[in-house]
Amino acid sequence: MRKTTRKAWALAAGVTSVALLATACSGNAGGDDDETAGGDVTLTVATFNEFGYTDEMFARYEEENPGVTIEQKRAATADEARENLNSRLAAGSGTSDIEAVEVDWLPELMQFPDYFEDLSSPDVEGRWLDWKVAQATTEDGKLVGYGTDIGPQGIAYRADLFEAAGLPADRESVAELFGGDSATWEQFFEVGKQYSEGSGGKAFFDSAGAIYQGMINQEEFPYESEDGTVTAVSDGRVKEIYEQVVQASVTDGLSAHYSQWSEDWTNSFQNDGFAVMLAPGWMLGVIEGNAAGVEGWDLADVFPGGAGNWGGSFLTVPSQGANVEEAKKLAAWLTAPEQQIEAFNNKGTFPSQIEAQESEDIQSATNAFFNDAPVGEILSNRSQGVVVPFKGPNYFTIQQAIGNALTEVDVNGADPAAQWETVVGVVEGLG
Repeated sequence: MRKTTRKAWALAAGVTSVALLATACSGNAGGDDDETAGGDVTLTVATFNEFGYTDEMFARYEEENPGVTIEQKRAATADEARENLNSRLAAGSGTSDIEAVEVDWLPELMQFPDYFEDLSSPDVEGRWLDWKVAQATTEDGKLVGYGTDIGPQGIAYRADLFEAAGLPADRESVAELFGGDSATWEQFFEVGKQYSEGSGGKAFFDSAGAIYQGMINQEEFPYESEDGTVTAVSDGRVKEIYEQVVQASVTDGLSAHYSQWSEDWTNSFQNDGFAVMLAPGWMLGVIEGNAAGVEGWDLADVFPGGAGNWGGSFLTVPSQGANVEEAKKLAAWLTAPEQQIEAFNNKGTFPSQIEAQESEDIQSATNAFFNDAPVGEILSNRSQGVVVPFKGPNYFTIQQAIGNALTEVDVNGADPAAQWETVVGVVEGLG
């Protein structure tokens, strides 16, 4: 019960921080936007999780741009980064010169474009996929963020655990096991039952929340219609997915009952905690880091229900910064194809830049940790036919409410029906 209380407060805090932005918007959204008059500048770059930007990359930029020093600040999670940014925007000071923003909470910030510099420039036209640019462009044409990565997904799995459970283990056979081009969520859960039976009841996947994320990301209008009408509760589809995930995770016992990004989840990579994860490109670096020294991971070129995109981020330049022009230059450099290819090689973050995606560097890329899987080819294949969900200003709040509900059910054993009613209350409270 205590965990539920903390999560409720966390959700309230998230909603409050956005409300503070609205209040602050009535005043001066900008800060001290005068450029440093000559001399050296220090640029701060706030990211989260694994963006693939290394000290070596920053050192190279510093060498090419004398007088510039770069400091990277990395939050442990996207939620932490969101709270940090919202609080500092509302306060009118304290943001980094460049702030990374995750696509799920970008729509909240798009309501307050005056807080950010317009990054439109002929120099970057045509750099990204059209839908990636559209996500960060206001109705009047202001570009508030440069795209970094997107999140096409394959299925990461432990080949050794599959083999021990009597299932096929090589990546081509595993792709066929899940259904190949005709893979469905029903077949995914059926394979999970086969694994559970063959392994003596071991967990198949890591987290109910992660499976829900994979499923809801295939819905064109998951929570809101384009006119702003909230449909998360009224149309029935979201509840149907919620119940399907609960059935597989709890009733069928396929989940390891972890909350992603928790300490228990992180530690579970070292003790054979589960056999399968849904894996967008950016997750590959997370898996490799958490599972350091563990052998057997591989990546299958398949995904239930067709293509699916999970996540992807942008670099923004808050207008309150003192070095916005230098920050724009650095943001453009970091999101150029060459640097995003390097980031992909570092941490698996699949680039949103067209030139990078088509490059031989990406198409021929392999990953030694994942049994030399051709990750570039696999993620390129997985990016074809992606449905881009509409994400309105309420998306993050609703997604967080459902994620919290699933955590309570999957991790803490709460009643699924009662938790769904909590979700309904949050949605109805949006007005």
